[in-house]
Order: sequence, then structure tokens, then C-alpha cells
Amino acid sequence: MDLIDEPASNTPEFTVAEISGAVKRVLEGEFGRVRVRGEVGRVVVARTGHMYFDLKDERAVIAGVSWKGQVARMSVRPEEGMEVIATGRLTTFAPQSKYQLQVESIEPAGAGALMAMLEKRRAALAAEGLFAPERKRPLPHLPRVIGVVTSPQGAVIRDILHRLQDRFGTHVLLWPVAVQGQACAPEVARAIAGFNALDKGGPIPRPDLLIVARGGGSIEDLWGFNEDIVVRAAASSQIPLISAVGHETDTTLIDHAADRRAPTPTAAAEMAVPVHADLSAHLATLEARLLRAGAQGVTNRRQRLTDLARALPRPEALIAPAAQRFDQWAERVPGSLRALLSAKGQELRGTATGLRPATITMRLDKARDRLADRAERAQRASVARLTALQTQLTALERLRQSLGYPATLQRGYAVVRDGAGDVLTSAAAATKAASLQIEFSDDRISALPAKSRPARNKPTPPPDQGSLF
Repeated sequence: MDLIDEPASNTPEFTVAEISGAVKRVLEGEFGRVRVRGEVGRVVVARTGHMYFDLKDERAVIAGVSWKGQVARMSVRPEEGMEVIATGRLTTFAPQSKYQLQVESIEPAGAGALMAMLEKRRAALAAEGLFAPERKRPLPHLPRVIGVVTSPQGAVIRDILHRLQDRFGTHVLLWPVAVQGQACAPEVARAIAGFNALDKGGPIPRPDLLIVARGGGSIEDLWGFNEDIVVRAAASSQIPLISAVGHETDTTLIDHAADRRAPTPTAAAEMAVPVHADLSAHLATLEARLLRAGAQGVTNRRQRLTDLARALPRPEALIAPAAQRFDQWAERVPGSLRALLSAKGQELRGTATGLRPATITMRLDKARDRLADRAERAQRASVARLTALQTQLTALERLRQSLGYPATLQRGYAVVRDGAGDVLTSAAAATKAASLQIEFSDDRISALPAKSRPARNKPTPPPDQGSLF
């Protein structure tokens, strides 16, 4: 059976990569740089810093992506529900076979969108109690150190320093920050937290008051002061804080969290310190009032004393009764003295009558008899005491003699000493001694130990005469 060949197809074959590349070239060629208006859907920020979100309207959705560097340059970050205009390039993502908008910048679709998002954020933060009036603290009357959070360039810091110098010169610490752009919010939050972290009495003085300041600008320029991180840092600050962001008509969320809002940076400096001249004048006024009050007080008390003195009797009337009593006693004193002297004289004469020689002699004899009797009793007691002590001493002497070693020698014992006079109690010690002393009951003799004695002469045996047999 013959096989019938199928007719060859003229349709070219493409790989998947070729088709994907062709679609990419067509899409990017037809739509280069575009601006797309839509509502922001889900927003996801990856750990790498890239941002992925959706742009949608009532009929379609376009996936959007912004790389880390593009996200850092955004003045306003997209949030879900926000209507924006995204600028970028249309491209494809081959692994998922989809197209997406690579967004380079985002701007709100009119001020209304920003204001709606701002109002939504304000309501959420207010619900947390961050704007509650009871959280706000009073400003110090005369701060010694003021911390300023603003840009080191521009007129804001110069205006603040100039106004502080005019009113009341004080020490100022500047924490430089970016006041717009992507870096604004984190730097301002770190500055507020950094001032609060300073130790009291440390090398860098801790401010008594903080001023967060910036000049005027559009709502996009001031958007960094509407971020959650800045509002929370201002609300949690332990140091009283004045918000001076923008001009008088500008309002940001940090104004609600701050303890006081100033319409301009210059007004913030005026709130921070009083005018030196006004303070001096007020002190002068207080001093004058104090002097007048003191003088008036002295005058009032003098008048009061005068009024009270009128109610008192005359000094002569107070002294007269006492003077009269004194005169009466003065008249009675001489007679009383004479009577006292007479009585004492009679008492003395009566006492002298009893002091006759016979009476004194009799008293002396009685005292002498008592003394002799006591001396005799004392002598008898002393003799008895001495006799008892003598008897006790005699008994102790007999006991000493009976227990002493001379009595033992009388019973036939002897005491052996070495040449130094030390008593020897063993044969080994006597053998080692160079010389010996032996004490008997009647005398001592010297002797040599056995090893020092010369050997006795042994008898010489008779010579061998042999045997006769």
C-alpha cells in the first residue's frame, strides 16, 4: 500500500521567545513614553524596594511597576484608592505573558485627589487619639535651649535665629533635614526622636522646646509633613513642639499633632521666647509694685500700732501700784531685819550655852572609848585571821613535802640528769648523753654512760706448751 504524503504547510514556525520578543518590540514601538490616568489598586512594596501596583478604571486594569531608584525619587507615593497620573513606558513581562507600565513618576490627578487622601489619613490618625487636646503640653516660658528641625539652607533658619536674637537670645541647636522629597519624612522623624533621646546634663544639652519649620510651598512640596511617621514622632515627643510648616494658609497633619501651631517660622520664634525689653519692663513693674506694697504695709502697721496704743492705759498708771507696793515693803524691811537679827542672836546664845568644857570633855571621852573598843575588836579579828592562814600554810607545806620528789628519793629512788641538768627518763637518752649526774637523797655523783667506759682488761691466756703425749 502506497503512503500518500501530506502537503507541506507554508505557515512559518516561531519559538515562544521569538513571539514574546516581537510583541515586546511592537508594544514598545507603538507606545513609547505615555501618561496614564487611573485609580490605584493594590500596592505592594517588595523587600528589594521595588513597588508593584495596579492602575484601573471602570473597565480595565494595567499592572504597574516602579524600580527602587524611581520609588526614592517620588514626591508622592501612591496609595490604594488614590487617583493619579502615572508617567512611564509600556513593556511586557515575558515569564507571565503580560504587559505592564514601568512607572517613572506619579502625580495626583489634581489637588482634589491629594486632599481626599489627606482627609482620609487625618481621620485615621485622629481616631487613634494623636490629635487629642489633652495630649498637648504647655510651652516653657523661657527655654534655655531650643532645637530647630529644618534645612540649613534657605531663609527659614535665618529668620528664626534673627527673631530669637531680637527678642531674647538663647542657645539654638539645629538638626539639618530635607524639607521636601522622599527623604523628608524619615529625616524629620529621626530628628524629633534624636532630640528626645538626648540625656539631660550630657555633652549636648537637651532642648527645652522643639521647632519644626519649613517655608511655604505647594501641597506636594509639603507632603512629607503629612506622612504617618512624622505625625507619630511629633505626637510621641516628650519635648514640647511647635509646628511652623508653610505659610499661614498651609495646613499639614503635623500641625494637629504638635503642641502649638505657628502660622510662619518667624511666628514660631515669637511663641518660643518673650521679648527681652518687655520682660525687663515687667520685672521693673513687679519690683515697683513690691516696693510700694512694702511701704504701704509698713504704713498700715504703724497706723495699726498707733490705734492700739490709744486703748492702752498711761505708763504712769501701770507703774503706780507697783511703786506703791515697793514703798510699803521698803518701810517694812528695816524693822524685819532688826527682828531677824534679834532672833538669830538669841538662837546663837542658846547654842553657845551648851558648849561648856565639861560637856565637850565628856563627849570626847565617849568617843575615845568607842574608838578603843573598835580597835580591840579589830586586833582580835586580825590575830584570828593570821592564825587561820598560818594553819592553812602549814598544811600546804606538809602536802608539798609529801608530794615532792625529795621524799621519793628517801624511799630509795634516784634522778638521772645529763651534763646540762636535764632529767633523763629512758636508757636510750642516757646512752646518748656525754656525761651523767645521779642524784640520791643525800648527794649527787657524776658517771659516764656505758659506751664511754674503757674496756676491762681481760686475763691473758697461758701460752700453749704443747702436749707431752
